[in-house]
Amino acid sequence: MVRLASAKGKKALYVGIWLVLVCIGVILIGLNTGTMRLSPVNVLQTLLGYGSASDATVLFEYRLPRILVSALAGIGLGISGAILQGVSRNALADPGILGLHSGAAFGLIIYVTMFHSLAGEFSLMIPLFTFAGGVAAAVLIVFLSFDRYAGVLPIRLILVGIGIAAGFSAIALFLSLRLDDKTYAFTAKWLAGSVWGRDWVNVWVLLPWVTVPVLYVLSQIKTLNAISLGDDVATGLGANVRSARLLLLAAAIALSSASVSMAGGIGFIGLIAPHLARRLAGPMTQHFLPISGLIGLVILVTADTIGRSMFVPNAIPAGVVVASVGAPYFLYLLTRTK
Repeated sequence: MVRLASAKGKKALYVGIWLVLVCIGVILIGLNTGTMRLSPVNVLQTLLGYGSASDATVLFEYRLPRILVSALAGIGLGISGAILQGVSRNALADPGILGLHSGAAFGLIIYVTMFHSLAGEFSLMIPLFTFAGGVAAAVLIVFLSFDRYAGVLPIRLILVGIGIAAGFSAIALFLSLRLDDKTYAFTAKWLAGSVWGRDWVNVWVLLPWVTVPVLYVLSQIKTLNAISLGDDVATGLGANVRSARLLLLAAAIALSSASVSMAGGIGFIGLIAPHLARRLAGPMTQHFLPISGLIGLVILVTADTIGRSMFVPNAIPAGVVVASVGAPYFLYLLTRTK
């Protein structure tokens, strides 16, 4: 058993190293591509402080903040999906499918309706509003999915989540129609999963909302492993299942809500990343949880790069690119999951 665990740990380590290299590669490709192309040499020179003023403006004021927001949001969405699948023991759990993204969208619409500003110091409050919307959606989903004898039912969780998502989306759409043209244009792009126009303020706003929950979840690896074995087993191992599940659910909501607050309503990353991570690194939480975050980074940064470089001059949102792959994958999982 010890040798098997050691072998799986080494496999996860190798996968992690390769994924870190892939992450660096997709980020560098993203820095090289766009309406104004920069060669790898120009990018390297600019990063080292030897590039031209125009190259520095393109790289540091436009591309790098956008890519960092995409990277942080991808990590948040990937790990959020892994948490939700673990605490619910449902292979189809995903922040978007469960309706958390729609709740976050509702929170964002409330924010822009009240403040009519998307920049400056007011942007610090955007994750708070999206988190509140995500919590509201989660409370409704858990309440409507709960059975007094069997607890939260996995199948009902999915069905209720789809219904809650439709309801919040309808309310958000209604409220967005009452916005001015400029704010409505931003909101429409956000709902489609666009990372366009992000700057360094958005990076610094998103960074603590991703870092703090991830560090907390990593400290609860043993609890997640115990919960994945069932509530009775987890209780026998000394875990306070109810409080642990609520805290982990709060961390997942914080990660997904903050991520979509800056990257838009991007779905399916929280579904795809954990599944691929388990196939690559195995079922142990300490192995596949970090891998899920790295895969989420790769997916979102790659999708954004494809959307803004392959369809010039009409760039398409990253959410559309992700959905074109994620929707068929969801249907595949739906047919394979009993």
